[in-house]
Amino acid sequence: MKKLLTLVLALVLCMSFATMAHADGIKVGIINLDPAESGYREANVNDLHSVFTAENGYDAKFVTAPTADKQLEAANTFITEGVDYILVSAAETTGWDETLEAAKEAGIGVFLFDRMIECDPELYTAAVVSDMRNEGVTAVEWLESLGLDEYNVLHIQGQLGSAAQIGRSEPLQEKCEADEKWTMVREGTGGDSWDPNEARKIAEAAINAGEKFNIVYAENDGMAQGVVAALDANGITHGVNGDVIVMGFDCNKWALRELLAGNWNYDGQCSPFQATLIDAMIKTLQEGGEIEGLNEFKQIINEEKGFDARTITEEDIATYGLGE
Repeated sequence: MKKLLTLVLALVLCMSFATMAHADGIKVGIINLDPAESGYREANVNDLHSVFTAENGYDAKFVTAPTADKQLEAANTFITEGVDYILVSAAETTGWDETLEAAKEAGIGVFLFDRMIECDPELYTAAVVSDMRNEGVTAVEWLESLGLDEYNVLHIQGQLGSAAQIGRSEPLQEKCEADEKWTMVREGTGGDSWDPNEARKIAEAAINAGEKFNIVYAENDGMAQGVVAALDANGITHGVNGDVIVMGFDCNKWALRELLAGNWNYDGQCSPFQATLIDAMIKTLQEGGEIEGLNEFKQIINEEKGFDARTITEEDIATYGLGE
């Protein structure tokens, strides 16, 4: 009898410990880029922190890793720790296969957010992303609609190899190769941090070299701002009534206000809000359900648009602008 009571007590304790472990929440490892990168990234990081909380049923760990090697290191650590899910916004689109295979073998679900990874869709659970190429196509089509006699482009790229950079760059590069009216005057990158100061240096180098451009195609708002600083310092007009068309991406409120004032010409939207959708999908899986509404690449695509200085309104800024 005494042995039976001891066994029952042991089982009760085990069940208690299991209940306590469950009460700690769903274990999630979230790998993101540096919030200082841009207003977009800051909004994205804040969105994830607001959703993946203890109050919402999660035991979440957040890692800031701006480069692919650091992200892979973080992911492998989460696999070793035995988290339930890994969420990642990939710094680069390639090099993830081995790590994702290890996560799958460990029974860990992987959600991609903001940026895609080039791999077999079977290696991740789902992706909530923007169509970065469509952002680029929309921007180039807007430029084409202006009907300029010539398009001389200063192209400021983001982090080379990232989905955002590839998607926003390729449509412009393809257009310049296909149409003799379109010329890539100079192309450079703001680096891994999409640095406005690096963008300014590229613009200054072009100006000092006497290279004439009438379009600035900057792949985020901060880098566009850096180029505008170089234009202003050299007395070059820009915006609706200026000599240079200024284009950015991400739709920070301060950038959209530059459009409204006529200082910039175009801003492409990129939604940073993916956390609520991923939360809902995780909760569905936890309840034994199946995720619905995914396309063939297991994606949910954010719908986005581009804004023109000639038509943007205060309501647009209030509705779509990021930050303050």
